[in-house]
Amino acid sequence: MLINYLLIVLYVVAIGCSLYIIHRHKAYFHERFRKGTISIFMLAMLFFLAAYTFKMVIVLLIRATVIFGYGSPELAEWLLYGWTLAQIGTTAGLIALAWLTFTGKYDQFMALRRLDRTIEEEGKDNDQK
Repeated sequence: MLINYLLIVLYVVAIGCSLYIIHRHKAYFHERFRKGTISIFMLAMLFFLAAYTFKMVIVLLIRATVIFGYGSPELAEWLLYGWTLAQIGTTAGLIALAWLTFTGKYDQFMALRRLDRTIEEEGKDNDQK
């Protein structure tokens, strides 16, 4: 029984740490999105941390339903779907980070403004037809 409470504490600490990291990088992301270019590595990190935080919230809820006994078959099914979605997100984030690490391309940037203009131009072209 003590292990369940220890796991709850560890999950809460993990959630807190990942939210802290996201919060501390908020200014960077805000500035980069405003300027229209962002580091692909940092974007992959943000995606991974967001998915990881969601995953830890799901596992916290799973553990809490076991400890406090308020689980139901329907809740267990929804938590399983949430866990699967979170696992897909964390795996995709890890694959992106691993690929960028493997290639050593930490300094790649994505031009967001150029993507916006391309989408707008394609929309105008379609409207003219």
